[in-house]
Amino acid sequence: MPQYNPPLRDMQFVLHEMLKVTDVYKAMPKHADVDMDTINAVLEEGGKFASQVLFPLNQVGDREGCKLNKETHEVTAPTGFKEAYKQYVEGGWPALSCDPEYGGQGLPIAVNQCFYEMMNSANQAWTMYPGLSHGAYECLHEHGTAEQKATYLPKLTSGQWTGTMCLTEPHCGTDLGLLRTKAEPQADGTYRITGSKIFISAGEHDLAENIIHLVLARLPDAPAGSKGISLFVVPKFLPNADGTPGKRNGVFCAGLEHKMGIHGNATAQIVLEGAIGTLVGQPNKGLAAMFVMMNAARLGVGNQSLGLTEVAYQNAVAYAKDRIQMRALSGPKAADKPADPIIVHPDVRKMLLTARAYAEGGRALAIHIALLIDKELSSTDEDERKDAADQVALLTPIVKAFLTDNGWLATSHCMQVFGGHGYIAEWGMEQYVRDARINMIYEGTNTIQSLDLLGRKVLADNGAKLKKFGKLVQQFIEDEGTNEAMQEFVNPLADIGDKVTKLTTELGMKAFQNADEVGAAAVDYLRVVGHLVFAYFFAQQAKVALEKQNSGDPFYTAKLATIRFYFAKLLPETATLIRTARAGLQPLMAMDEALF
Repeated sequence: MPQYNPPLRDMQFVLHEMLKVTDVYKAMPKHADVDMDTINAVLEEGGKFASQVLFPLNQVGDREGCKLNKETHEVTAPTGFKEAYKQYVEGGWPALSCDPEYGGQGLPIAVNQCFYEMMNSANQAWTMYPGLSHGAYECLHEHGTAEQKATYLPKLTSGQWTGTMCLTEPHCGTDLGLLRTKAEPQADGTYRITGSKIFISAGEHDLAENIIHLVLARLPDAPAGSKGISLFVVPKFLPNADGTPGKRNGVFCAGLEHKMGIHGNATAQIVLEGAIGTLVGQPNKGLAAMFVMMNAARLGVGNQSLGLTEVAYQNAVAYAKDRIQMRALSGPKAADKPADPIIVHPDVRKMLLTARAYAEGGRALAIHIALLIDKELSSTDEDERKDAADQVALLTPIVKAFLTDNGWLATSHCMQVFGGHGYIAEWGMEQYVRDARINMIYEGTNTIQSLDLLGRKVLADNGAKLKKFGKLVQQFIEDEGTNEAMQEFVNPLADIGDKVTKLTTELGMKAFQNADEVGAAAVDYLRVVGHLVFAYFFAQQAKVALEKQNSGDPFYTAKLATIRFYFAKLLPETATLIRTARAGLQPLMAMDEALF
């Protein structure tokens, strides 16, 4: 049977030893009282909820899936999901990092990030139900009217109501400018929304008493394309004056998708038939408003794969220590047994260490960007808020694409460690692989993230955001330049930093001549920059671990071994990626379309 133990020690290392988050929070009046003990206590309890309540339901949800009653259009979640959600709400978990004005606890985003990593490890499909609510909350918190905030934010904060994002239609996925859903203005200031949406995660379920859909639609006089999209809030039940769910709205589930993975989450086909909605933000500016939720979702998807990477790694390690098969090539390591545990074999260790390094690197990046969001939202220094926002914009596509690519690779490796048993459902490993695959697709495919990084976040501002990150890297290199013990980490970091600068310049010049060069290089480019980011954080972690390696705590010994593995075995893939990025457009477009 699968197992999961929350990685609290590594979270504490990143939070308190690498990033020193409480020192950062002391400068923020909103979080000045948040101390190490509070953070640790919250995460310890959150880990218990994830491992003891959610984790036992993961395989149940995968086996049972969700059930649609086609007469009532109601969806029933798998056994235990509703009860787990009730515990989640009663524990106050939905309110963790929400605004106290609406009933939230006001804790930092970084704490919520760690909690969600653990829930994603325990049960990604279940975690998507409350996860999408957070995105809806953030969108309405930033763009909602006073009335919308008063109506919906307290309920989303408490978890009484959940949220969704309704973007995709059968004929348009990435290209939302093609959407056809219509919004007709009414005399009372509301709108009647008519159209169809597909692939709506958590679109219908029985976990909460109401579901709040954020729907993209087009007004009658809207310009064509993405500049004519507006955003509307469309509740399943229209709220009464006292805040209770009232009349059933004209929005319902017409079908559930049959999927490769995340079976426990209801991926719904949503039909709107004159559903009543209210406008969020300005007319024809809906995409900009929705991007608040979309960016939150992209970070959330990266976190999903981080969670899967961690839980897959833990199970693969346990199996590799227990499973005996063959002898080590250099001679028996367990002479008292008929064969050696497979963890003695070099390639098994390579697979395990790949997953471990991608989990630990991903965790550092995910918590770092959560801390940046805390700065963006809560710093009293305007320049710090602006710099944090720029770094969040730069790193968001990397979190989404790099962590999900790594998660797919890591879960596959961990399944491979099990051999034939990994392919069998009872061990749970093949579910992690199936669940991980969607993360590279939804909330903007990883190619879209790559185009966003190279085209919008780097070349569009002449590399200004990337240069800001580069200055952080350069400062670290200069600070550690005379530290002999750090040279094995600083030198390759400096090398990849220089190569990213040169590659960016070269691709920028090519793109100036032909914009399609961006499309030819973007995916490779994002992975190269992802490795630059990981190398930077691993070098920082190495500095801390080196200072404490003689403390007697084996954690630091293991940390240094993982980091050395990363620099020796994973970072070097950038050489190939740089070469293929430089190969450019011509090899891709040389063949005539008719010859395919």
